[in-house]
Amino acid sequence: MRDRLLETKLIEHCSPTLAGLKSAGLFSYFFQDRQEVYEELCAANALLNERGVYVEAMIWRTESVLVYVYRPKKLQVELSRQGVMDLLERYGYEDDCIDNCVRRLKKRIQKEACFPHEIGLFLGYPLEDVEGFIKNKGRNCESCGMWKVYCNAGEKQLLFAKFKKCTEVYKQVFGEGRQLLQLTVAT
Repeated sequence: MRDRLLETKLIEHCSPTLAGLKSAGLFSYFFQDRQEVYEELCAANALLNERGVYVEAMIWRTESVLVYVYRPKKLQVELSRQGVMDLLERYGYEDDCIDNCVRRLKKRIQKEACFPHEIGLFLGYPLEDVEGFIKNKGRNCESCGMWKVYCNAGEKQLLFAKFKKCTEVYKQVFGEGRQLLQLTVAT
């Protein structure tokens, strides 16, 4: 039954990623047995990797693990956009190889007291909003949704509504018995 709990968390926090609408999602997953959760994450990868989705433990804490769920191909496209690597280089990222970038992000998450600001790029947030967040120290945003918006607020609110609707639909059909693999779009 514990496997179903991880699947529930994946649906709750990463439906737009599973649907192929977003490159990545992130959530904390609480546990009592670290080995059991490690095995759950391995099983999730065995199931989802064939659909282009990867599940990575970013940092283990005493009773929780920060889980990063991502689509490497989609993330590669986003990190290759103009200006993105310029920002990442300021934080010590040396190339745009996804494996190297995710490893570097993982190290920064483990080392920093707060989330590293560039994490938004790894969650599919637009460059202008990540730069706006950094420049404004998280203040003065035009609007808030899944992230703080510093540009094109109306367009982003439509996107947030799309992600929210996706999550609602996924939660409903998952609750009705649809399997996680059935809800994961292959790319």
